[in-house]
Amino acid sequence: MSNISRLSTGVALAALSMGLMGWSAPAQAQSTGSQQVEEEVIVVIAARNRSTGGLIINEKVAKTRSTITAEYLAIQPSGQTVFQSLNLVPGLNFTNSDPYGSSGGNVRLRGFDGSRISLTVDGIPLNDTGNYAIYTNQQLDPEFIAKATINTGTTEVDSPSASATGGTINVLMRKPDNTFGLRVSVSTGSYAYGRGLLSVDTGKLGPWDTTAFVGGSYQKYSKFKGPGELEKQQYNARMYQKLNETDFLSVSFHYNENRNAFYRNATLAQWAFYGPKFDNLETCTRVKPVAGTAQNDGQTIVASNPDFSSSSDNPANPASCTNFYGLRINPSNTGNIRGSSSFQLAHGLRLTVDPTYQYVLANGGGTTVISETDRRLRGPGLVTTGAGAISSGVDLNGDGDVLDSVRLYTPNTTNTNRLGVNASLIWDMNEAHRLRFAYTFDYGRHRQTGEFTQLDATGKPLDVFGGRNGPKVFGADGSFLRGRDRYSIAQLNQIALDYRGYFFDDKLTVNLGVRAPFFERQLDQRCYTLNGSSTVLCTTETPNATLANQNVTFASTGTSQYIAPFKTKRNYDAVLPNMGASYEIFEGNSVYVSYAEGFSAPRTDNLYTVVRATDNTVISSPAVPETTKTFDIGYRYQKQHITASLAFWTTMYNDRIVSSFDPDLGFNVDRNVGNVDLRGIDLELGYQLGQGLTIYSSASFIESEIKRDVPLSATTLLPTAGKKLVETPDSTYGVRLQYSVDGLILGIQGKYVSSRYSTDVNDEESPAYTVADVDLSYDFEQLGIKNTVIQLNFINLFGEDYLGNISSTTNAKTIANVSTVTGTIVPRAGLAPTYSLGAPRTVQLSLKTKF
Repeated sequence: MSNISRLSTGVALAALSMGLMGWSAPAQAQSTGSQQVEEEVIVVIAARNRSTGGLIINEKVAKTRSTITAEYLAIQPSGQTVFQSLNLVPGLNFTNSDPYGSSGGNVRLRGFDGSRISLTVDGIPLNDTGNYAIYTNQQLDPEFIAKATINTGTTEVDSPSASATGGTINVLMRKPDNTFGLRVSVSTGSYAYGRGLLSVDTGKLGPWDTTAFVGGSYQKYSKFKGPGELEKQQYNARMYQKLNETDFLSVSFHYNENRNAFYRNATLAQWAFYGPKFDNLETCTRVKPVAGTAQNDGQTIVASNPDFSSSSDNPANPASCTNFYGLRINPSNTGNIRGSSSFQLAHGLRLTVDPTYQYVLANGGGTTVISETDRRLRGPGLVTTGAGAISSGVDLNGDGDVLDSVRLYTPNTTNTNRLGVNASLIWDMNEAHRLRFAYTFDYGRHRQTGEFTQLDATGKPLDVFGGRNGPKVFGADGSFLRGRDRYSIAQLNQIALDYRGYFFDDKLTVNLGVRAPFFERQLDQRCYTLNGSSTVLCTTETPNATLANQNVTFASTGTSQYIAPFKTKRNYDAVLPNMGASYEIFEGNSVYVSYAEGFSAPRTDNLYTVVRATDNTVISSPAVPETTKTFDIGYRYQKQHITASLAFWTTMYNDRIVSSFDPDLGFNVDRNVGNVDLRGIDLELGYQLGQGLTIYSSASFIESEIKRDVPLSATTLLPTAGKKLVETPDSTYGVRLQYSVDGLILGIQGKYVSSRYSTDVNDEESPAYTVADVDLSYDFEQLGIKNTVIQLNFINLFGEDYLGNISSTTNAKTIANVSTVTGTIVPRAGLAPTYSLGAPRTVQLSLKTKF
């Protein structure tokens, strides 16, 4: 039985558990312009929009949309990522890497991964400018979030994104309070968890009644398995100036700093061999330097040991430092400044302007064993003739010779400086018709470097950002050792036009819009690139020959051809309609339909895979942008004590881009591999059963089908036609029951996730699982103590053992590919996917107060 045919079953199950409602305005969209355009929607439905739990609010926009508010976030674990709090809404599946959220996680929305989902805060795009990744552990502390909204499958007409094919997630920061207030929160919990938060609202200040707040938090805890800690500090601030009844200025600030030790993922075989505590190693074995003899930090001393499946997991071997927790780290410094403003220019004419600046400095750790005679250390004078070498190498370990191989810290660090602006000119033609012109500019300067640095006596790096911020490793000629060196610019110019009209006494709302992104990637490779790959050689060695095709060779690398440092650019554009209509059939009952097209340009990293063409030009990935066409048809029932929504949707996913390692070619390649069809059903229901008792439930059913085989090379195909998308559960169910009485709130919630394939050919899967959480809080106001709450949270209450994040591969088992040239069978060896373990049972206790 297909998932779609289970509709009647899903509706019946959801109808048994309907949930939270409340007095609340509908979710504001992303930019100030979108918020202004939706003011009418707020006026129309505010009078019958009830909620007590903040997990669901009434919607009227012609899109499939879900929203959580600060009320719900307040009863979730303190410091938790907002993505985990969104995990009950239909269409979204989030796997958290640890119980508290600082390790990040993986998000899927209707089958689309995070890089294909537009994430914004107050309208600012937060997806990485290079690879569009979402970093869930760097989001606003929940205490500063007013609400978070998901558009499942469709974008806003002014979505400032070159990657949104799978929907949008919009986070809105709260406004400062009008009265002075001091918020304090302290938490403790399992795995030595500790967190403190302090926030001050100024109230109205000065002659213009300016309001502001500033706050900061700090948390630190141990990994639930393996050595290492996770540490985060975050600071947020906002100033809000009301100019008159309609106009305002606002400036917000956010800074987040993470210092994390990675959890180690493993294959199914490794989990079976080592057990659930398998992780990175606590110590790092270093070889003691001895003058006159060769030492190798990467050698294997013990040839075999039945207790270990590989030398790199045996702590007696120098090779074990590959998996040393002190080198498997993820440091990040991220921040942004966000402006927002709205000005009435004339009667019926309004201008909104949202300028932004963002900063990112981050890497994922890493280590490499380098020979002291590595060609990059010897400088440009490398000769091996009878005259001898000008330089024979560099003594890296201080033993007086250059005979050794020494382990260095070799992270790939990314530093991004990003400027942008969202602006809208809104014309109210009359009370029933509104027209908006929007412009988006997004300029990201993306500096990717890989400066090496030394390790200290314990095997940890001298600086977590390598030679960028710490001591560099210099060659004989004074150059510094590095693994990559490139400079990229991602520039988006986008225009959008949006019409909104109200007809038949506001029962019919029509949206007609179009956006046109013009996206440019500028590439500046400052190292030599191995022809036909992304492998680079960052060296000052002088080439020994320049070939007729302008490639070069080096004496140290034989006949391998390298492309000299180069600059190039790629341009992408699209015209994307975005439209919908909703109609209130009769009070509390409405239907809607929407259609939107999405667009995702190729990512930076794989554009640096280049080849010298027959005309001697340098060309990179031929991939064209992915596009989607999404249709939604929905029904909403919204009464005083009940709210429900049902959406049928389909997405045609065209020119899907896949990047994978091809052992035949030996490098990663971006390819358009044809189309994927997705369709499904999303349900969200809620019911207020009586005084203090509310129930929420959701369900999603997804069917996906890859339409053709994926080309692995010019001669072989991967048999993916008819297969399902990886990491995408066929069905998910979420439920929450909440009971409130005399200051006491008890909440029980759970989520079921069906099995997920972990390979493109669907030959391995992650089993289904169910996780339940409980929250219990008590407000001491009943005892005469105002604004003070004690809260207890249980995460994974029943200790469910499950697999969380998946690092998927093409195939886990040896499969038979078909040669497109000879038609013969070409065996392809399997590469096992790796999985993270889901967080075990965790307890957190918090005390929150406000003065």
